Amino acid sequence: MAPAVHRLAIVGGGPRATYAVERLSAEIARLGRDRRLEVRIYERSGEFGSGEAHSPTQPRTSYLNRISSQVSFAADESVRDAGPLRPAPQRPTLHAWCRRRFAETGDADLDLAPGDWPKRYVHGLALQDMFGTFVRELRAHPGVSVHLHHTEVVDIAPHADGLTVRTADGGAFPADQVLLVTGHTHHDPWRAAGTRGLADFADRAGCAYVPYAYPLDRALPPRITGPGRVVGIAGMGLTAIDEILHLTEGRGGTFVPGPDGGLRYEPSGAEPAKLLAFSETGVFTFARPDNHKDADPERLEHRGVFLTGEAVDRLRASVGTPRGDGGPGQLDFERDVLPLVVLEMAWLHYATLFGPQAAAFLRDRAGATYQAFLVGGAPYGDRPGDPTRLLGPLEAAVDEITDALEALLDGHDRPPTGTGTGTEARTSGWSAEEAMLRWIEVVFGTEPCALARKAWRQGPDALRRAVSSWTSPWCLDERPAGNRFDWQRTTRPLDATGLDTPERYREAVLAFMDRDLRWAEQGNLDNPHKAAADGVWRDLRSVISRAVDDGGLTPASHRVFLARYVRLHNRLANGAAPEVMERIRALVRHGLLDIGTGPGAQLHPDEATSRFRVDGPATAASCQVDTLADARVHPFAPHRDASPLFRNLLDHGLARLWRNVSATGDVFEPGGLDLTPRFHPLRPDGTPDPRLTILGPPAEGQKSFLLSALRPTADHYVMRDTVTWLTDFWHLLETPRPEATRTHCLQSDRAGARSSIL
Repeated sequence: MAPAVHRLAIVGGGPRATYAVERLSAEIARLGRDRRLEVRIYERSGEFGSGEAHSPTQPRTSYLNRISSQVSFAADESVRDAGPLRPAPQRPTLHAWCRRRFAETGDADLDLAPGDWPKRYVHGLALQDMFGTFVRELRAHPGVSVHLHHTEVVDIAPHADGLTVRTADGGAFPADQVLLVTGHTHHDPWRAAGTRGLADFADRAGCAYVPYAYPLDRALPPRITGPGRVVGIAGMGLTAIDEILHLTEGRGGTFVPGPDGGLRYEPSGAEPAKLLAFSETGVFTFARPDNHKDADPERLEHRGVFLTGEAVDRLRASVGTPRGDGGPGQLDFERDVLPLVVLEMAWLHYATLFGPQAAAFLRDRAGATYQAFLVGGAPYGDRPGDPTRLLGPLEAAVDEITDALEALLDGHDRPPTGTGTGTEARTSGWSAEEAMLRWIEVVFGTEPCALARKAWRQGPDALRRAVSSWTSPWCLDERPAGNRFDWQRTTRPLDATGLDTPERYREAVLAFMDRDLRWAEQGNLDNPHKAAADGVWRDLRSVISRAVDDGGLTPASHRVFLARYVRLHNRLANGAAPEVMERIRALVRHGLLDIGTGPGAQLHPDEATSRFRVDGPATAASCQVDTLADARVHPFAPHRDASPLFRNLLDHGLARLWRNVSATGDVFEPGGLDLTPRFHPLRPDGTPDPRLTILGPPAEGQKSFLLSALRPTADHYVMRDTVTWLTDFWHLLETPRPEATRTHCLQSDRAGARSSIL
């Protein structure tokens, strides 16, 4: 009797497919002799392992926004219940992979240090190489066959024996289980109300509208973005930066050292006449700081002091409102969670600036108000709409520290809040010496700190003389009372007052970018501003997710979170590498890149000129553009998606949309699918379909922060999700089933053979 065949379809051949095949190949010895496994992997771009978004064919001007040592391809010891691990040399980080390939090829793009930011195509090369390795391992098993299909899956339909996977080229393949890892998809502009009018106007007027940027070379050809064309770029995040560099450096322009130590742009003549970048905020995403935590992530990554999972749970119990499904109480993000985010950022800002003893002092001073807040106490009645309302005791304690340090630098023998005199001063719970030396190290650098340590022993006059002779290389305030945490400045770094012309606004943006790049160069452990953003919005992202995910917020608050705070997260903590932002700054200085429409820019189809028009209400700027390129990331929404796959899943009753419902009947549908905790879709009647597993962006709304490459030594959620899928895969494969479900469909196999490329 022939062994029973179990058929697995993996829809999407990008990074998550690479991780899935890695785990499957590592455990394939579990496949019994009475079983055969047939694996079919579908990738519409044909870029197996990387997918289109990470393709090695991407322009060399696009960079990852994560350093090379923080990207990996396989499970490691940190991943709970991962199962068998491959030997360490067979699971390199991206940095280790690049070092091997550099030794073989001498390619300068592969000559990376652990803290370097790799070009995105390099990540694609590594993904495809690792994917190929894992597939070869699977194929080496006598009971396994692997077929790679260069085609798009357009439908998955149920039938009596399981599921049928249908492809755009007419193929139909039986499957017992399907893993959907399609990654980020894009909208069909004709299916979305917000873009339908833009697409219609472009068709009628003869101008160009580009609703999706990738692949850049095909989406933005010279025909519509070449010399003489004005290109408007809607958005100022990572996609916009990719577009800008592709249309400048990618067209032969070069960046050379400028007289001020920065970069200067030299055009090639093949660029557009002008690039106009605009957005609601009017500023680009902030530069990612140099990642100094990579030396020892377990010790150096921030652990919450106020913003913790326990705090979220206590708030849910004390002030949460009833939800429609009877689960734990729902929170309001701005009322309940944001004050903890702001408090944590402020505390980490000052802990970075003044050192660990001062940090403990500040934590204790803020403790009473914080504890009262967690049980719905007085702070709720005190400015309930103010996200800074928990900062009073903390800022008062900071005043004590800065008063003491200012007193030392101003020549007072005794700090106003301390005991002891002069440089021997020690206040209640913190050391003036430690705080002063840490402040000097942060503001002026390690060498001045070493000199200050000697001057401290010589007396106050020597210390004052030393400090008065230094300037901050990081553009930080040079007095202890400066460098205060400011939530409003964090969220809106430019004061619009007086920035009422494009020229004034441009100069203000350049000044901010100069300062932001200095802060990024100082790194995420020593710059207080970058430490606060990185430590809270990146290191504590899982705590924010705990508050938000699975209906953790009221429907109304959930709408606000997705519209406002996901964007804030991206701007504060998910920006581009400093060397990338140096290039953007150089383009603004050159004048080729125009950001003069400022905040609140408004886009209009201009019937009179047959072009798009962008108006800046804050700066009185108005600019006509020939080509409009949308650089905004669209949330997952099957009814607006360019692919029919998920619409068909809904139509077949294999899935339903997730809904956030309050007990009062308020409903919010963000667009994602309703999945079980093990990522199986729920049918309209609420029952799960264990044959289907869906990972990544299709769960948007129900889950948050889903787009991420695998990180090593971090028990990373991307690999934990993959392990969850594989556990259920083996369970279903090993569960006895009727013989009919194992029938081999020879006709379907033959029908689909034409789309199998390997």
